[in-house]
Amino acid sequence: MRGLSFFVRNFANFLSFLLPFIDKLPSKLLPPQLEKIVALVSRTGRHLQRYDKGCRQVVGCVPYRYKKTDQPSSMDETSHEDIEVLVISSQSGHGMLFPKGGWEEDESMEQAALRETLEEAGVIGKVECELGNWQYMSKRGAKMHEVYMFPMLVHKQLDLWPEKNIRKRRWVTVKEAREVCHNWWMREALDELVRRRLQKEEANERICK
Repeated sequence: MRGLSFFVRNFANFLSFLLPFIDKLPSKLLPPQLEKIVALVSRTGRHLQRYDKGCRQVVGCVPYRYKKTDQPSSMDETSHEDIEVLVISSQSGHGMLFPKGGWEEDESMEQAALRETLEEAGVIGKVECELGNWQYMSKRGAKMHEVYMFPMLVHKQLDLWPEKNIRKRRWVTVKEAREVCHNWWMREALDELVRRRLQKEEANERICK
């Protein structure tokens, strides 16, 4: 039994290493067998969990994609109405949130963000510059958590993923995400993503002029 546990843990580490390379493969070239293996493997336990002065270190993503539309957007809408974000249900089934989880000692923050988003939401993509970090208490109020959030431009959405049986996922507008996301710090991370996109749009307009 210990041998099986060791194999699963190390194979999960190997898959985490492979994720950036898998993301670069066109969907048609991703073997179905590999996709199924990725979907079945998830890290368990907290023996590698990072802590900083007793504060649990957590990493998460705001997964987003561009909407396909022929409708022109106004200047005020360009920053957020042309994107959708992916929210998932909590394990308890109450409320929606963005994927997040513990940052472990054998991975970078970006690797942890990729891994957690794959495990909980079943998507792979490009992790972009950090949106910021926040502190919050666990639900039971027993431990402080420090979370680092990243935007992820989604490139692939898998039909099977490790937590498919315990979570639901849904693409929503930014407005809808603000309404269904119960965590205040997740809403702030989303607002930061929108703010950056608005700044980028304004900078592009100045260059065009």
